[in-house]
Amino acid sequence: MLHYAVVFFVIALIAAVLGFGGIAASAAGIAKILFFVFLIMAAVTFVFGRIKR
Repeated sequence: MLHYAVVFFVIALIAAVLGFGGIAASAAGIAKILFFVFLIMAAVTFVFGRIKR
């Protein structure tokens, strides 16, 4: 999940440099959503891992 967030962030940076503002904004939004989903899933996994022990 974090890998895809980084990929979309790189796409957003390249699109911004080339002047594609709309594509850059949407790719950055997708990257942000994927990053927060990653954080939530990592926290849930950590909590459930601590509960099982």
